[in-house]
Parts: sequence; C-alpha cells; structure tokens
Amino acid sequence: MDILIPSWFKGSEIFIDFFSFIVLSIFFILSLKYYKLCKKKNFLYLGIGFLLIAVAQLASIFTKFVLYYDTSFTQNIGQMVITYRVVKSVDIFYYAGFFFQKLLTLLGFYLIYRLPLKKKFSGDFMLALYFIILSALVSITSTYFFHITVLILLIFITINYYNVYRENKNINTKILIFGFIILIIGEILFSVTNPQSIAFIFANIIELIGYSVLLVLIIRILYCKHCDTIKNSAKARKGRNGQKKR
Repeated sequence: MDILIPSWFKGSEIFIDFFSFIVLSIFFILSLKYYKLCKKKNFLYLGIGFLLIAVAQLASIFTKFVLYYDTSFTQNIGQMVITYRVVKSVDIFYYAGFFFQKLLTLLGFYLIYRLPLKKKFSGDFMLALYFIILSALVSITSTYFFHITVLILLIFITINYYNVYRENKNINTKILIFGFIILIIGEILFSVTNPQSIAFIFANIIELIGYSVLLVLIIRILYCKHCDTIKNSAKARKGRNGQKKR
C-alpha cells in the first residue's frame, strides 16, 4: 500500500499531523479544565470530540511513519505476516492504521455535530455508528469518500452552531464557526485535488490553521474565565473590607 503524495512532502505531512495532534490534545486538556471550573458538559463533550480526532492523528502519524520509512519494525511486521500467511505484505497493518484514523475522525466530528442538538443520544446513535464504521471501511481505499464525508459533517456542524449564534450572539460561538469554516475549505480542497498536487499541501496547512483557531478560542475562553474570577474575588474582598469599616 502506498500514499500518492510528493516524496519531498512526506516528512512535512507527518510534522503537520503531529502539530495537529498537539493542538487538538491541548484543546482537550483546556476543555477539560474549563469543564472542571464551570461544570458545563458541552465543553467536556467538545473536548472529547477533538480528543478522538487527536488520537486519529496519532494513528495516522504512526501508520505513515512505518509506511514512509524502512524501519526494523516494518521488517518484523512483514516477517510475522508472511510467517502466518495472512497476506503477502504488511498491508494489513496499514489498512488497520488508516481504518482507526478515519473511524476516530468521523466519530469525533459526529460527537461535535450532536452537541448543539437538544435531542439526547438515543437509539439513532447506534444507527449513526453503523454508518460511520461503514464509511471508515470504504474510506480506507477511497480517501475522496472520507474527505467528502468529513465535509458533510462539518457543514452540518457549522449550520448547528450558526443557529446557536443567532440565538446567543456570542463572540466565542462566532470564532468557533470561523474555525469550522476554515476546516470546510480544507476538506473541499482534499475532496477535489490530487494528493500529488500543491493544492493538497495547502489543504493540510489550512486544516492546521483551522485547528489552531479552535485552540485560540478555548484559550480565550479560559482567559476570560480567569479574568472574571479575579474580578469577582476583588469585589468580594472589597465588600468584606467595606463591612469591616462599618
């Protein structure tokens, strides 16, 4: 199995995936921290959604590293596979790695899609999970199908949060929508370009920018929360001092 991208970009692609993994992991950690402060489950679930995508990036990094570079690990896997006559190469390892990468990515985005909906998780989640697994299986051999599926999910996610923004007019929701729109642009490029084209490389960079915008958002939320805590503490101290003077 091979990935048809320019050979000179292979190392850079792994670096971008790794940076995306770091950004998404930090997003999860900060979301968890904010949840502990405010007890708002939506931020916890949002963080878990991006954690799934972060783990998917890690699976992609590991699989691509073994695929791109001739390592002793690759040779050992190959010997094992040949010994047991499962397949004639290490393709099974690559297929498994990319399957989990796509499955976790789709699950992560689906979880984020469900967040703004008032309807709780029910039996339809199992139906959605079934189609997500099918999509991940098909996506192993068709990256275009995978990116189109992610694109559709992102469009629905953006529509959901736009409806939320129309109600609350919150700047944080607006930034979140902006981040998702950037990801949509990246997925459009992934869906219509050849992996060996320059546009494919731009798509990777755009995707990274989109995740970075979401990271800036959660940092902003935590900073505002921290400032509010300081202000409230100052007001409380001022109130106590005023009572003492009386």
